[in-house]
Amino acid sequence: MTVSFSDIPVTRPATPLLDLIDHPDHLRLISEAKLDQLANELRAYLLYSVGQSGGHFGAGLGVVELTIALHYVFDTPRDKLVWDVGHQTYPHKILTGRREQLLTIRQQGGLSGFPKRTESDCDAFGVGHSSTSLSAALGMKIAATMDGLDSHAIAVIGDGAMTAGMAIEALNHIAHVDENLLVVLNDNHMSISKNVGGLATYFSKLWSSKLYNLFRESAKRILKAFPAASGLVRKTEELMKALVAPGIIFEELGFTYIGPIDGHNIALLVKTLENLKEITGPVLLHVVTNKGRGFIPAEQDPIGYHAINKIEPTITSAEEDDPKAPPPSIKYQQVFGDWLCDMVEQDPNLVAITPAMSEGSGMVEFARRYPGHFHDVAIAEQHAVTLAAGLACENKKPVVAIYSTFLQRAYDQVIHDVALQNLDVTFAIDRAGLVGEDGASHAGSFDISFLRCIPNMIVMTPSDENETRQLLYTSFRHTGPAAVRYPRGTGPGADIDATMSALPLGKGIMRRSGQNVVILNFGALLPAAMTVADCINASVADMRFVKPLDENLIKQLSEDHQLLVTLEENTTAGGAGAGVSEYLSSAGITVPILHLGLPDRFINHDKHSAQIALAGLDADGISQSIEQRLQQIKLRAK
Repeated sequence: MTVSFSDIPVTRPATPLLDLIDHPDHLRLISEAKLDQLANELRAYLLYSVGQSGGHFGAGLGVVELTIALHYVFDTPRDKLVWDVGHQTYPHKILTGRREQLLTIRQQGGLSGFPKRTESDCDAFGVGHSSTSLSAALGMKIAATMDGLDSHAIAVIGDGAMTAGMAIEALNHIAHVDENLLVVLNDNHMSISKNVGGLATYFSKLWSSKLYNLFRESAKRILKAFPAASGLVRKTEELMKALVAPGIIFEELGFTYIGPIDGHNIALLVKTLENLKEITGPVLLHVVTNKGRGFIPAEQDPIGYHAINKIEPTITSAEEDDPKAPPPSIKYQQVFGDWLCDMVEQDPNLVAITPAMSEGSGMVEFARRYPGHFHDVAIAEQHAVTLAAGLACENKKPVVAIYSTFLQRAYDQVIHDVALQNLDVTFAIDRAGLVGEDGASHAGSFDISFLRCIPNMIVMTPSDENETRQLLYTSFRHTGPAAVRYPRGTGPGADIDATMSALPLGKGIMRRSGQNVVILNFGALLPAAMTVADCINASVADMRFVKPLDENLIKQLSEDHQLLVTLEENTTAGGAGAGVSEYLSSAGITVPILHLGLPDRFINHDKHSAQIALAGLDADGISQSIEQRLQQIKLRAK
């Protein structure tokens, strides 16, 4: 999204109170009367810093007051504060000694955009995916109990993350274990705001008060002597709560439910949290917040302002209208979205599924035009895959649009519910490979490795925008499970054919003929491969398919070249290159081979180009690796 200088401050705001805080201990020295001022300063600094660095935006603005209240009431980091997903933790980082470093967030050597245990002892749990906070916080609380420590564990989870199966599983276990665990449900859905009013606030105060909970515990003890009356009293209490709050389901699970309360009222938050410290057993506090709070454009467009780029000088109209400027490259996500719209016109059995990534995956226009063919299942990757399996059983043609890093969560379903039954499901795997500033937790580093070992699965790796469109069509027309992986962002600018043609399965094509060295390219690194090949007069084969491999082409190239180089933006462990070696070994073909791909380590956040260079997958890195291997071959020949 383009944001102008007029929207976000470009000069550092005065933050005299915030400047005193480099640790939660410092925060707890401030009088409660000054917390509203602190919230204003924290929000102003967050607006400024994200404008300077780029990064996640709206979610952090929405939890400023909640973050202050949690650190003010609880003895963090001794008390374990566990955030879910993590894109809302910029205010937390500011209050825990990383205020100045926030200007480096998501940059090389700078802060991660998510909680990270190696950054601070206040980051109790590293996170990048949703719905992990409940399980992790429960584990920490169980460990504290085993060690005899009287410390608290608090899990902060959003209403979206609460939909995932892992969160539901954790809720069930928390109630069973009956530990003193606080779950803060951060509900930033606008439709909930009507529940925040005088009556709801009154009962929230009442239910969290020491007097009410003393009465409640006393009543339990008394009613043990009169069991016949206990059911009536319990039903009466539940009915009273159900009239003013949506928390009866949590009460039935075994939680003490409090809320919903205004998540931007610091005085109310502090008082409620202080009361909740005294309640035994699992507690769920339901707070309602406004994503983008304090910045009107973000409040009005919380999806568009989920994250922003670094603010650059405004482009003049003359620069925008420059006829010499190259047209903007189309993103792979738009290629996919356009293909969906075209494909459903050809085949009305198409059903598109996404686990809460419709915007990121380029499906907004498709959802608007074909709502009956679109299902956003929320953050529920496992359900998304098995839903597709059920549709395929009834002769529909499901397309699961999912980020590579999130597909990992549904691996069991891919194997047992789709591949084992050889069901006709197309997987459009977005964000394949490294993803830049979002870092290791969001990188699609492993999908080739974990998919190619699955029977019945077809795996395709297009090298540009047009190949992506054509291979999506090929995947859709194939009867059985098939996956097409493509990267984040823009491609090399290939012309996209309006006509769609199914490509022959397992057939690569030659992009360049040379001598001695051949590069077998799998995916979007083809431009770098071509650059290297032009310099050293190497051959380049665009393999297109990881599974099935073009074995005839590999055999031919192994006979005509001195060195085979496999190239992929996936871990080399079990990747496409490993598949080539497995074929050569089974065929009894001996030829020097060099596997280039992601190394056996996680690559930290940085610009995508810098990550690629660090992995040795840019043109310079590829050239150096090839030269080193050729030198080794010469030495061995002597």
